[in-house]
Amino acid sequence: MFLFNRPELTARVFAEVARAKPSKLLLIADGPRNEQERVRCKQARKVVERIDWNCEVSHNYSDVNLGCRKCMSSGIDWVLCQVEEAILLEDDCLPDPTFFRFCSELLGRYGEDERVMMISGDNFQRGRRRTPHSYYFSRIPHIWGWATWRRAWRHYDASLRQWPDLRDTDFLDRLFENPQFAPAYRRIFDETTAGHIDTWDHQWAFAFWLNNGLCVLPEVNLVTNLGFGPEATHTRNAASPDSAIPLKPMRFPLDHPPTMLPCVEADQFTLDSIFGKRLAA
Repeated sequence: MFLFNRPELTARVFAEVARAKPSKLLLIADGPRNEQERVRCKQARKVVERIDWNCEVSHNYSDVNLGCRKCMSSGIDWVLCQVEEAILLEDDCLPDPTFFRFCSELLGRYGEDERVMMISGDNFQRGRRRTPHSYYFSRIPHIWGWATWRRAWRHYDASLRQWPDLRDTDFLDRLFENPQFAPAYRRIFDETTAGHIDTWDHQWAFAFWLNNGLCVLPEVNLVTNLGFGPEATHTRNAASPDSAIPLKPMRFPLDHPPTMLPCVEADQFTLDSIFGKRLAA
């Protein structure tokens, strides 16, 4: 679990973690940017001390502010140096209780399948079911509550060292039919490489696409992002349709899809309806 300076949100998310009672909990916290934040950072860290179940706890707390890119990327490095697989939650990503079982079962099912690089709790289809099964596969990495393996994360490079060699190829053009996609991500990867964007997730998307990864997505939304608003680092628009998407529990036993092909219809909807404004920006 990743935390920073939002004790109220941290408490809501941690309550679901505590309800799940994991046997191993790894906590990562960035340091404050100023003295005012120092108090709230301490309050957020105090929240996750309330462990009343049998649990092995490890901490990776920074005294200084690392920023989103370094804190998240080095934090996941630290986690996956200690364990082979992990469920990852930020302090504003509230999971449905069934999210943990969903991830756990699929981490086991696809643990040795190099095609699958991650499992997410997100569903951005706005109530539309795309398959009759419990989940489908996507070419789009979703990171508001997700799980992965050490063997997938080894492809991650925060510096995007391979991007200059691929920039002027058809690497991006071949991924999706959306005409905005390639030029938008060409710009995003340029700005990320130049250090103009303090983020870690664009680099994960690059590694994911470079390795033809698949993301497991549930047919119901298992994680909702509560962090939209002026205090957020990236998600500042509180009126966004992506904000606080309602949760719905997963039903078990899981109904597994018979094939591992990405759902083109779902991905196209996500690109057109959810990410369209971002790509056009």
